[in-house]
Amino acid sequence: MMKYLFILLLVPVLGYSQQQDNVVDSILLKEVIVTATRQKANTINLPFSINRIAANEIQAAAYRTAPESLTGATGVFVQKTNHGGGSPFVRALTGNQNLLLLDGIRINNSTYRYGPNQYFNTIDVFSIASIEVVRGTGSVQYGSDAMGGVIQVFSKPAKFQSANTWSGLGMVKMVTGDMEYSGRAELDYGSKNFAFHIGGSKRNFGDLIGGDTTGVQSPSGYKEQAYDFQAKWKLKNESVITVASQQVVQKEVPLYHRVKLENFAYYNFAPQVRALHYAKWDLPGKSALFSSASFTASYQQTKEVRKYLKKGNANQFEETDKVKTVGLTAEIHSTINHNWSANTGVEWYHDLVNSNKQQISVSNGSVLMQRGLYPDQASSANFSVFSLHQINLGQFQINAGLRYNSFAIHIQDTAAGVNQLGAVTVKPASLVTNLSLLYHISSEQSIYTAFSTGYRAPNIDDMGTLGLVDFRYEVPAYGLKPEKSYNTELGYRIQAKRFQSSIALFYMQLKDLVTRVQVPGQQIGGYNVYIKENSQESFIRGIELEMAYQLSKTWSIKAGYSQAYGQNTSRNEPMRRVPPINGQVQLKYQYKTFTASIENLFASKQSRLAQGDKDDNRIPVGGTPGWNLVNLYAGYGFGKVQIHTALINLFNVDYRMHGSGINGAGRNLALSVLYHF
Repeated sequence: MMKYLFILLLVPVLGYSQQQDNVVDSILLKEVIVTATRQKANTINLPFSINRIAANEIQAAAYRTAPESLTGATGVFVQKTNHGGGSPFVRALTGNQNLLLLDGIRINNSTYRYGPNQYFNTIDVFSIASIEVVRGTGSVQYGSDAMGGVIQVFSKPAKFQSANTWSGLGMVKMVTGDMEYSGRAELDYGSKNFAFHIGGSKRNFGDLIGGDTTGVQSPSGYKEQAYDFQAKWKLKNESVITVASQQVVQKEVPLYHRVKLENFAYYNFAPQVRALHYAKWDLPGKSALFSSASFTASYQQTKEVRKYLKKGNANQFEETDKVKTVGLTAEIHSTINHNWSANTGVEWYHDLVNSNKQQISVSNGSVLMQRGLYPDQASSANFSVFSLHQINLGQFQINAGLRYNSFAIHIQDTAAGVNQLGAVTVKPASLVTNLSLLYHISSEQSIYTAFSTGYRAPNIDDMGTLGLVDFRYEVPAYGLKPEKSYNTELGYRIQAKRFQSSIALFYMQLKDLVTRVQVPGQQIGGYNVYIKENSQESFIRGIELEMAYQLSKTWSIKAGYSQAYGQNTSRNEPMRRVPPINGQVQLKYQYKTFTASIENLFASKQSRLAQGDKDDNRIPVGGTPGWNLVNLYAGYGFGKVQIHTALINLFNVDYRMHGSGINGAGRNLALSVLYHF
């Protein structure tokens, strides 16, 4: 597979210089505009590695959730602890070591968990306009947690129109085996100075049916409902006010491997809720130092209720964690001269955490209140100031930035068995920078080198956790300091009319990593006791290649390849959960409103295991086997109707994404029908 992919990547390169005279007149491959530097830029001008997935790609591939829509993206590997989860690995890092943004607003909060988690799946995939992933950088641009990179989701926007215009859509989607029944409705209105978009989704996921001999994986199904709203007003001074609101509610989401492997009668997230409301003011400027500005105020609420009962236990438990987050952001864009632009701003977020636990007697229903997973009324304040600059000097482009970030985390913990430290205030801070040099070989080719420092401040989940997490019991640790990363990257990118490609080589050093360390000789409820420490240093190195080639006006091909090697130098063993070699090859045919494609997704065996991997009951003995999937897609539009079909896992392969707690779906057929009005 590796040899085949390298040949596939090289053939178009060899043919590019020979076939320029025969290139079709129209630009067949679209230019990709992204916001990796906090301002819109063509990818040919970016000194970073990026992915961009548009709504039509998500729709055509019948991706079920937001995290699954990154399947096959170069440099990204999606792990699933449960069917209702999905945790992208960006350059072998996941969880709170990657930063998740929605419309520029931080989704990561102070209880965002270490390692794989389910929070990305609390974004309704039907509400997404596009997703951007910036790999290996992001702490200077967007703040704490962006060590592996940044995943930014843009929701479907309200759009101004030259005349009063109403539009909308209705959609239904079904998957064989009763694995999914989804419905979606949207309504849009646009005029010269006012516009709004509103959408709602209702979804019912049945138990996931695996391939080959796996069969039905029960319990894994759940229900979900969501809404999203955005309205825009254009004022007389051409400034724009945007207000938005959205919510996702997931009901009775089972944690499959707990029931299957750990003797639980049930273990459910019941419910999992995320809500975001924000207002944004975009202003045009009239001077070099004030070309434009934006101000954003946001309010978020998350609620996670975990209900579980272990077989034979006299008590069932219900844990509830709520986080309320207020955010304020101000940013100014400056065009100092025609060669020098800058973005400067401040950000402030404040979290308040409520956490409790109920022990409920199975026999008589009596309730005993206990300390929750986190200390109740814990809070975290996050303040930062940043400045990003881009300077163009002929064919050279310099990008440089600086961010100072400080936290004030207050925890009052008097629960028995938690050392009774009383009130604890921790104030971690970091200063991070990035610097890159890009050289335009021509208007279609560029080469760059970049250096980025990153960090992740310890949060309330790191310091205050008390209870069962995965297959271990954790106790609080209040002496933690920020994790740090140092990423060096060398890349090449070509963006021609018929051929686009990029290659990146990277090396990332990781220091002061917060890791779980087993407390010798201690067990609680049959689980080994762990505490977090800044105890390890590691490195990750790798290569990422991707290309797209327009063979003709109707045929195109794209491919991607990712390889990462992670080593824990403190323990002289592999890093935990490093994804195996993986990639994608897709051949597509498009004629007018008809499209069809065949896709090959693959991953090699991952047998380089840390001791923590070997202890993880989600990883088979000896490592996770490799796999090879074939998917078929087709779509057709006529009038106001669009039909999309997807035949997933054609050969019914039994497979598992490395580190997942549930196997992937076996052969299934998805059908979605959209009606635009």
